[in-house]
Amino acid sequence: MYKIKQIPEDFIVKEIPKFELDDGGEYAYFMLIKKDYTTIKALQTISSKLNIPLKNIGFAGNKDKRAVTEQMISIRHIKPERIEKLNLKDITLKYIGQGSRPISLGDLKGNKFMITIRDLDSKKIRLRNPKNIINYFGPQRFSRNNAEIGKSLVKKNFKKAVELMDNKEVRYYVEDNPGDYVGALRKLPLKTRKIFIHAYQSYIWNKTVDEYSKTMPYKNESIPIMGFGTEIKNKDLRPMIRKIMMQQGITQRDFIIKQMPELSEEGSERNMYITPENFTAVPDKDELNKDRYKAILEFSLPKGSYATVIIEHIFNSN
Repeated sequence: MYKIKQIPEDFIVKEIPKFELDDGGEYAYFMLIKKDYTTIKALQTISSKLNIPLKNIGFAGNKDKRAVTEQMISIRHIKPERIEKLNLKDITLKYIGQGSRPISLGDLKGNKFMITIRDLDSKKIRLRNPKNIINYFGPQRFSRNNAEIGKSLVKKNFKKAVELMDNKEVRYYVEDNPGDYVGALRKLPLKTRKIFIHAYQSYIWNKTVDEYSKTMPYKNESIPIMGFGTEIKNKDLRPMIRKIMMQQGITQRDFIIKQMPELSEEGSERNMYITPENFTAVPDKDELNKDRYKAILEFSLPKGSYATVIIEHIFNSN
């Protein structure tokens, strides 16, 4: 067996950003460098210290907690000088410039990874360039209850969604406003609420490709991410998806959430397979585990793909 993320520095992620600068823009762009924080927790910490609404901070993607990560964020109506005065443990903000629009989910080209895999029993590790790996959504997508909360939102069981959350602001709102679960959920930033819906869509996608990959030879086609407007063009996929949706007790129309229209999801698609770019692997002695070896991997992935999926494929197939 191997060890991953034995220390945060074993997992380094750097966004490959996509943005345009505009000196007259109302958004300040920063490179957020963090360690041992989820993206949301880091942004909450920043908003609290600056005494600004969390919704004023934009970001392109969620990054791991137990890792050292670099990602772009935007802050509306903030002077860079205020940021320079911040002193936050394990959080650094580097000013990049101004922009005319916020950084939003998906506003990146991809991510570069440098990952140290530890506690290996041999330096002669077969670390061939991995190719054509199923593009699963990784465990970070689901966290503890994300998919379950998303399913509750889609099924309009807002009470259950609130009960599954560990958020003081949401709980306090329900105590002061009994029965107003929609109002309680709206205490969360829209980006956070969307994460729950996306996690549930990802769960269905993973189950779909699990079934599809058992019956079909390799073919890197787009697999639908289910939403109210998804068209399933592949006739072989239709019965599989219908079965999964039936087991889940939902229909496509359930992704229309009238009580919170901003959470309604039309659907999209995702490539079934990925191949990491610029893959290298260097074995060495493991200084943290006696008489063991480590491997330092470097590679890039397109946005939305998970390095942990690549790692699992490499080391579980050896």
